[in-house]
Amino acid sequence: MQQIKTKVLIIGAGTGGYVAGIRCGQLGLDAVLVDGGDGLGGTCLNVGCIPSKAIIHAAGKYETVLKAAGDGTLGITASEPAIDLSKTVAWKDGIVRKLNNGVAALLKKAKVKVIKGWATFADAKTCVVTTDDGDIRITAEHVILATGSEPVELPFLPFGGDVISSTEALSLDTVPNKLVVVGGGYIGLELGIAYRKLGAEVAIVEMADRILPLYDKALTDPVMKWLTSHGVEMHLGARAGGFGDGKLSITTKDGEPLQLDADKVLVTVGRRPRTKGWGLENMGVTMDGPFVKTDNRCATNMKNVWAVGDLTGEPMLAHKGSAQGEVVAEIIAGHDKVFDPVTIAAVCFTEPEIVSAGLGPNDVEGRDDVITAVFPLAAIGRALAIEAGEDGGFVRVLASKDDHRLLGVQAVGQHVAELSNSFAQMLEMGAVLEDVAGVIHVHPTLGEAFHEATLRALGHAIHI
Repeated sequence: MQQIKTKVLIIGAGTGGYVAGIRCGQLGLDAVLVDGGDGLGGTCLNVGCIPSKAIIHAAGKYETVLKAAGDGTLGITASEPAIDLSKTVAWKDGIVRKLNNGVAALLKKAKVKVIKGWATFADAKTCVVTTDDGDIRITAEHVILATGSEPVELPFLPFGGDVISSTEALSLDTVPNKLVVVGGGYIGLELGIAYRKLGAEVAIVEMADRILPLYDKALTDPVMKWLTSHGVEMHLGARAGGFGDGKLSITTKDGEPLQLDADKVLVTVGRRPRTKGWGLENMGVTMDGPFVKTDNRCATNMKNVWAVGDLTGEPMLAHKGSAQGEVVAEIIAGHDKVFDPVTIAAVCFTEPEIVSAGLGPNDVEGRDDVITAVFPLAAIGRALAIEAGEDGGFVRVLASKDDHRLLGVQAVGQHVAELSNSFAQMLEMGAVLEDVAGVIHVHPTLGEAFHEATLRALGHAIHI
């Protein structure tokens, strides 16, 4: 058996693992990266963030051309469009390959040794990697766990055949006539909306009384409006049952049994950390429920064993894992670092999009020391010019009454995802309302709504 000793062993090649590897290489640390599943870039690059946004983009383009058929839109007319989903998926796969190759080149440049295979730990610092060319025994001074997460499978709706996860939903070769989505969270809604735009009849089954229950109702109302206006069948407060003979059994909010026709059933009821099958139980690390427990340095209870990304808990977001991966690499290199962000902004790529950073209304309910101000996108020229101001979208700021320190920023509307970094940056820098108000925002842009919302919080918005 081949033997390898290394300074840093990284398990998992997702956004946390590969970024940790690159940073280790930049800092002169000998590093080995074990890619055990989805490929370089992990879930995000291969079967998550990037391919889903590609399909969402293609669906939006198709919807635009569809609107131009018949009477046309914006003075533009077109012939009746058609879509070959297999070609769309091939285009999406091309993007993934390009990014895979890019990550591979960056790791090579950083002198990170990449091993494709499945690692199994015997103890906290030793694992055996099973590869196509035989087993490799690796011992390391430091171990970074970055195994990511996987879709939750319902016991009565196991994945297989026409019951699919988000992974299979991103590789269908034809648009299903009838798609039932079980789960009204961001993954199910993003893909459900995309397939509705592509022409599928879509039904959503959600146990909660409303969609996207982690966001406040004001943010989700414009999404709900889009769903209902586009004929998406909504079953809220409902429970899914078994699937057979092209029908999904559900129990409605009123307790009535119902059968929904379905060519495909997309189950998106959440994700769980990938903790099984690679010997976590042999490592002696302390758990925090289903997650690996870490401190503000991403350190576990075992000396020189670190964990980053989805394995460490909510929020399970790619950019959190990347930031943690950088921090850990720098700590191993001797830098004085901690992972202590003021906020980690989240984006929901629905129609319209939702952004949330920092505290929201539900977090400050009952407090009288908070200023809240909302500015509608309908009052922004750029929003109207790109048809982004007609869906009830807005930007909202929350700030302390005492010192005007920003506490949170949210937005809903078309293309507002691009505002997320500005929101996070202002919160991370400890900005006050006057800081945002004092920045000359470019006209015409959607970012002007952030400016106007802070002006409104100060009592003197210009354009409303």
